[in-house]
Amino acid sequence: MELFSNFPLWAALAAIGFAQFVKVPIQYIASRRIDWSLITSTGGMPSSHSAAVTALATGVAFETGLDSPVFAVATVFAIIVMFDATGVRRHAGEQAIVLNKLVGDFNRFVEETKKWPKMNEQEKVKDLKELLGHKPIEVFFGAITGILLTIILHYLVHVM
Repeated sequence: MELFSNFPLWAALAAIGFAQFVKVPIQYIASRRIDWSLITSTGGMPSSHSAAVTALATGVAFETGLDSPVFAVATVFAIIVMFDATGVRRHAGEQAIVLNKLVGDFNRFVEETKKWPKMNEQEKVKDLKELLGHKPIEVFFGAITGILLTIILHYLVHVM
């Protein structure tokens, strides 16, 4: 299969791009602020990981059929990625929240006990990344995004 005609690949890449982009307006609706950094960040609604792997599996299903071994591999891969997004990666994000709080508490303690006048420099230390994983609802909507986007793309590419 030629790279530029590899429908499952392009569907997965389109799903990643769409899911990352749509995070900005969703965040705006929720918080009334625009944050363009969400386009390149992990975590958030919808899960671009879930969108990518479900788009890949759906694209493979269209190209090779539901009974193909390649579809089976793509589906198991999607399940593992989505399980990881809600499990290990989410817990790592929760630990990052606790660690960031501990660092903040320690810094306040140092400030209060030593009266160090240059505390502003310590506040510039980058926090650990807290949005690593996804809530189950984010994975669900990422999966729906990937499947629906791929069905639409398949229709546009193969029917029109």
